[in-house]
Formats: sequence, C-alpha cells, structure tokens
Amino acid sequence: MAEENKNLRTPIVCVMGHVDHGKTTLLDQIRGTAIVKGEAGAITQHIGATEVPIDVIVEKCGDKRLADKFIVPGLLFIDTPGHHAFTTLRSRGGSLADLAIVVVDINEGFKPQTIESLNILKRFKTPFIVVTNKIDRILNWKSHPGESFLSTYKKQTPEVQGIFEQKFYDVIGHLYEQGFSADRFDRVTDFQKTLGVVPISGLTGEGIPDVLMVLLGLAQRFLESSLHYDVNGPGVGTVLEVKEEKGLGTTVDVILYDGSLQKGDTIVIGCLGEPIVTKVRALLKPRELSEIRYESKFQPIPKVTAAAGVKISAPDIGDALAGAPVIQATPETLDEVIEKVKSEIDDVQIQTDTDGVMIKADTIGSLEAMVHEFKKADVMIQKAEVGDITKRDIMEASTINDPMHSVILAFNVKVNPDAEELMEQKVAHNVKIFKNDVIYRILEEYQDFVKEQEEELEQLQADTLIKPGQFKILPGCVFRQSKPAVVGVRILGGVVKNNTEVMLPDGTVVGTVKGLELSGKKIPKATVGMEVAMAIDGVTVGRQIKEEDILYVHIPESDSKVLEFEIFDTLTSDEQETLDKYLAIRRKDKPFWGK
Repeated sequence: MAEENKNLRTPIVCVMGHVDHGKTTLLDQIRGTAIVKGEAGAITQHIGATEVPIDVIVEKCGDKRLADKFIVPGLLFIDTPGHHAFTTLRSRGGSLADLAIVVVDINEGFKPQTIESLNILKRFKTPFIVVTNKIDRILNWKSHPGESFLSTYKKQTPEVQGIFEQKFYDVIGHLYEQGFSADRFDRVTDFQKTLGVVPISGLTGEGIPDVLMVLLGLAQRFLESSLHYDVNGPGVGTVLEVKEEKGLGTTVDVILYDGSLQKGDTIVIGCLGEPIVTKVRALLKPRELSEIRYESKFQPIPKVTAAAGVKISAPDIGDALAGAPVIQATPETLDEVIEKVKSEIDDVQIQTDTDGVMIKADTIGSLEAMVHEFKKADVMIQKAEVGDITKRDIMEASTINDPMHSVILAFNVKVNPDAEELMEQKVAHNVKIFKNDVIYRILEEYQDFVKEQEEELEQLQADTLIKPGQFKILPGCVFRQSKPAVVGVRILGGVVKNNTEVMLPDGTVVGTVKGLELSGKKIPKATVGMEVAMAIDGVTVGRQIKEEDILYVHIPESDSKVLEFEIFDTLTSDEQETLDKYLAIRRKDKPFWGK
C-alpha cells in the first residue's frame, strides 16, 4: 500500500435483511469460520463486528493482482439481526456505515425486515448492494463451491437457468416497487444510478467472490475521500452493545471509526444522564477472522486504531447507551468533550408536541428512526425515550384522555413486570401498547387502531348528532289534536327521528316528536319523500300548529357547527339544502348564530 494511503481506514459494512435469510452464513463464507453452527437456529442474536483484511479478500477472489488495485486495508463487517446495527451505528443522526449489504432469500423474496432495511438505507443515502441468497436451493441447481456466480450459472441446465431468472427478476420487480432501479451486478454500468444485485449461496460460497469485488469497487469509487482519518487523533466511536463479561464485569462493544485509543486513556461515554467519564482498564480485540461475540478469550491489546470493533473494559459504564458516542479526552479537552457528548444525547431527548403518543426504543438510533418514520406519517409524539416500558410510562399514558394518544409505541423493548402488572389493573385500562421489531409494522398497527377509533367516533357522532329535517303537515290528516297530537306528514328534506324537537319557520320551538308510524308499523326515523304518521307532544292542532304548516327539526347550536363546518360535505344534497334553510331562519335576527 502506498505511503499516502496509510491513513485510509477500513470501510464499515453493515449486513442487513430479514431473519434467517442467511446474513451470518454469508459472513461465514467470507471469513472462513463456522459461527453460524454455534448459534441457536442459525439466527444472529447479538451485535458483532469482523475485520477482514484485504489479503484475505484477495485470496477469496482468487486474483493476487487485486492487492495492488485496491487501496482500502480491508472491510469491517457488522453482523446483527435485521437492521439493528445500522440504526445503532450513528453520529448526530447520521449513519456510520459506509456500505451495506441487504440479504434476500431468493426463494422467499421480500419480507417485512427487508423492506424496513431498504427504507432506512434510502433515508441515509448509504451505498449498498442486494444479495439474493440460497441459489443452491433452486430446484435441480448443481452447486460449484466457491466459484463466481457467472461461472456456476453457465454450468446449470437451461431449465434451471429459467427457474433462476424468474425468481431473480421477481426480486428486481420488488426493488422497483420500492423505488430502486436494479439489475444483476455484471449488467450494471453505473452503480450510482442502478442498484447491483449479486446472486449467491452462503452455504456453498457461490457468488461470494463477486460480493467482495463489488463492495471493494463501491468503496474505491465512492468512499475514498470519506475514509481518511487522523491516526494520532483522539479515538471516536459508537457503542454497539453494553454487556456483562465473566471476569471483566460490564463492558462495551464499540466501533471505533476515527483516531486511536489506548489502555489508560480517559473516555467520555453517552448515557441518559450526565455523560460517563472513566478510564480504559483494558482494550480487548478478537483474533483476526474471529468474532467479538463468540471469542471466549479476548486478546488484550495496548492500542486500537480506526476502523475496528473493540471491547472496552472500564469502571462505572453500566449506564452506557447503545448508539451513544465514545470519545477519548485529555485533561485539556475533557470539558469540551463532555459537552459534545451531552449535546449529542440531548439532541435525541425528544419532547416534540404538547399532545401525542409515547415512543420507546432500544437504542438512540432506533429512536431516531422511529421519530423520522412517525413524523413522516404525521403521528404526533409527546415523548420519546430509550429503554424498556416502565410503570411510570404506563401511569403517564393512563392520564391521557384522548384514546389515540394514550398509546405507547415500542420497538425492540420489553414491558417491565411492574408495568405489566399495572396494565392488568383498571387504572390503566385505557392504555394501548403496540410492540414489534419492525418499525413500519408498529406504524401500520397504530394507523389501523386510529382508523378504528375514528370510525367508532364517527358512528357515535352519527347516532347522537341531530341532523337537519323538514316536513309538512298534510291536509285532512289530523288523527288527534293533542296529548300528543297525531298528524300525517310528508318529509320534505333531511331526516326526522324520534325524540327530536321541532320548530316553526319563525324559530319557535313548539314540541317533540314522540312517535313515527309507516303503514301501521313504528319506525325510528323518516327520510325525505316518506309520508308517515307523526306524534308530536306539547302542541295542539289549531293552536301552535295547523294543517299545511312546514316545520323544521330543531338543531342545537353546537350540532349545527359540526354539521356546517366539519361534516357538511358528507350530508346528502337535501340535508344540505334543509340545513341552509334552517341556518337562514336562525341567523335572521342573530347573524353570528352557530359560527
């Protein structure tokens, strides 16, 4: 490597995709380990990082000349469930991942976390490739372990190639639906305009050389200017995970992306309170091609330089926050660094609207991703925090009267036992919790809930709101003069229901409808065009009312405001016309009535 490129750090590559689509199996092929065999269900359970040097990549690609072609020192792969690591790897709301791989099972196609991964990458404008995994499971596929895709593809029968093409272009079609122009990697001439898709088998290694070549090409073309770092500068990184290690106590797994860090250095780590100031007791790094999560005996090192995944042992770091910054400080810079870390954490102590839902997430990055998606969907957020759902959260939500806001939207967090207990009590009967490990699914579930609530409110309003109505007393149809008066009427507009007051055209309220009959049968309401018998309590025919009088349903002022200003467009044309006549009567002497 040329002297001037010594300060070019390793690009950080995030592996994303739906669970069990083969993320760890893909990395197994790259690093030549068998981590997946030691995992329950072959599904990655925790966040980790693996540094793969350029010479190992060159060996995998089978072309030693590549060592002189590429200037990056290798690739640092982040391996974690779904898109979790991508949102955790953050700085000031931006992503630290330089490149990403979205893994899709070519036989299963797109799943919720596939779409979630694409949405997040689109938001951050991160260069990425799509890997269609498990081509070895295509019917009658003949595997050729370790070969490039084009080499193994040419050795398949025309029938197998046809099945592959159908499955492959289903994936291309799904990508198009998500807003991406995509094609097979060997057919792409401009990776800035067209997304490269690489078919592989994580099990047999077919296509793995192509993945590495495309990633190195992307790094070379798009990232060179952003990979420079100051080898003598202060170490700067992001917390990936906080966990207990036997014999070490609480440790933090960190991705160091700038500068260097050594044993004994003072570091400042972000948390929900005041930043943690502590000293590095030990730096621990897995052996080359090993994995932070699975190495039982970590190798102590005196110093680490970006970019690298490193485990830090230090006192009093139990409250460190996943996604928070870790910055080395000197006595001279300590106050400045504390303020920098504090301000970055304060940026995500989101108190947005005076009304709205509460959101909870497992990391700062996840919280920011939730806020972004919910704000885009016009969801009001009153409170947003990192951490599990607590008793206090339930109590706060239970005091909110609006059913659409007494809600907790939770991503990748647990409900604490005391909070669960409170949820079962009457005091928190109005609180709804929507939990999921896919952000857009939480949003969908909440939006469905809001729609149901709105429909229920509309129905309740429709049942209780007094609608406009107009009717005429028919001549020769007085069946009883009073107590109550019973007359035949024709409905001229709108609707007339039982137990509604009626008024004359001069605005005088004269009585209440106590019964409606059609062909001898009692009915709850009468609509335009119907001729019915109507019982009116409080009036005497010949005094307050007479034959051929036109009367109106008396609408309270509060209901008239809703009818005129909120739901006028939902009324029928005859209801609108009747309401206009009614309002004209009311506003004859009081121009601002109902406004």
